[in-house]
Amino acid sequence: MNAKDLQTIFHGLDVGTVTFNEPLSRHTTWKIGGPADMFVVPTKVEQLQLLAKTIGEHHLPWYVIGRGSNLLVRDGGIRGVVIKLADNFADVSVTGNRLTAQAGRSYVSAANTAIRSGLQGLEFATGIPGTVGGAVMMNAGAHGGETKDVLLCADIIEEDGSIRTLHNRDLKFAYRYSILKDRPRIVVRATFQLQPGNTEEMLQKVRAWTRRRQTTQPLQLPNCGSVFRNPEGTHAGLLIEQAGLKGTRIGGAQISELHGNFIVNLDKAKAADVLALIELVQTTIRERTGITLIPEVRIVGED
Repeated sequence: MNAKDLQTIFHGLDVGTVTFNEPLSRHTTWKIGGPADMFVVPTKVEQLQLLAKTIGEHHLPWYVIGRGSNLLVRDGGIRGVVIKLADNFADVSVTGNRLTAQAGRSYVSAANTAIRSGLQGLEFATGIPGTVGGAVMMNAGAHGGETKDVLLCADIIEEDGSIRTLHNRDLKFAYRYSILKDRPRIVVRATFQLQPGNTEEMLQKVRAWTRRRQTTQPLQLPNCGSVFRNPEGTHAGLLIEQAGLKGTRIGGAQISELHGNFIVNLDKAKAADVLALIELVQTTIRERTGITLIPEVRIVGED
């Protein structure tokens, strides 16, 4: 299956804006990634349903991306269909103590909408540079809060194009995990159960977190966010710093001099550069401490 075959399969179908051999470096926060055979940007639920149905009927490989954070696309790119759900799929609404957002809504933006509406529970998400859909899929969390703490339910599209509602318990949440990581489906929207809160108090808390991130994280350079999960009882960044690895560079990629759990794209880095740094960190930390650092970043595509 190649781009020409996909063009034939999807010819005449209204699935959104379609491009072929699209460089995914344009769509990841690391500014890294080879091409997608077919790249689709839908704006309607019906387009997503048709996409899923057609993909299922032809047994095509597929992958959904959001804003491209927490994602490393290998240099060979992704075969099959890549679906982007970001600003093109980002409606949000508040009803009572519930906030509902489409999968492409920035998690930060959804949290800020809740705060402005006087609802608390999503403040932790103001430090997560992904989308609502991605947050549901991986149970994203920060500052002691996780998506599972506030998610009521999520609507997903099955491979036959039908829409199904999964409630919190159905998703079998664990640390940086939901059942959607093992059984991929397309998240359409999510509804969060929140509580009344004081907007000014929430804003003060968020501003303090923001100031800390600005002084401790390399936000001015292309990065994916945290590269490794924190092992139980310690922090990946601390282990990397203690090993003297901060500032280590391979090709165009560098372990941040500011934060050990960030790898930055200094100069036209390739995915291979980042993967080499990840392997170096894992080997070094395992030899020093016996701890195997597990990547939090999703690594996809072909070499």
